[in-house]
Amino acid sequence: MPDRSGTATEDVAEVVDGLWVEYKGSHSAQARERLILHYSPIVKFVAGRVAAGLPQSVEQSDLVSYGVFGLIDAIDKFEPERGFKFETYAISRIKGAIIDELRSFDWVPRSVRAKARAIERAYSKLENELHRTPEESEVATELGMEPEELAAVLSQVSFVGLVALEELVAGQDREAGNTIGDTISVKDPAHDPVQAFEIEEMKHVLADAINRMPDRERLVLTLYYYEGLTLSEIGEVLGVTESRVCQIHTKAILQMRARLSEPDRNTAS
Repeated sequence: MPDRSGTATEDVAEVVDGLWVEYKGSHSAQARERLILHYSPIVKFVAGRVAAGLPQSVEQSDLVSYGVFGLIDAIDKFEPERGFKFETYAISRIKGAIIDELRSFDWVPRSVRAKARAIERAYSKLENELHRTPEESEVATELGMEPEELAAVLSQVSFVGLVALEELVAGQDREAGNTIGDTISVKDPAHDPVQAFEIEEMKHVLADAINRMPDRERLVLTLYYYEGLTLSEIGEVLGVTESRVCQIHTKAILQMRARLSEPDRNTAS
């Protein structure tokens, strides 16, 4: 019996390729709309991932609406002749559009951002003094808090975590440099030695920062960003609550930010 599913998949791929040729060749509005409809499931997927790190008051349907603009932008700017996969390129654009829109609403209070910076500075100071990763109790003492109070603050700061990591990876604002994903998708490092060097250097810096973390923080980052597990699923793996995983994730992000900012301070001094 013939494999009709394989044939159907090939037929869809041919239709999509034809739509790209039509849209890029004549800027057909109809071809553009069909491309948007075809790739729209990616928006829902990205919105779901972003929503996992946000307060429940943020509606996922709103995130989908923001992400559609990122999808449209990706379709308009994508260059099929470069040979890159559109889905990879679109995901970073959609995620960026959602985050940019959330930033414009300033949904994280200034007081929470201030707490995040204070915890980051405390981690950096203690690591320099102790030459190891400080315990939560030591960070709490440095901040003049009780451990329970620090845990509560980390839960608040967790709402900043997603955007903070995006900034950490990007290293600059979205208009100027986009995310690492954007950079890798749009340009071929093989044809740009400087870019290739910068990407490899950043990978080494990030890998070093992650490897210097305690096992639990390193495992959470690996499962969340590399294995694609949700915070709830990571909680099942570690045998802790989702709220605790959220705190560990936030603490790990703040530690990374503190470590990656150390060279800048040393240079400045």
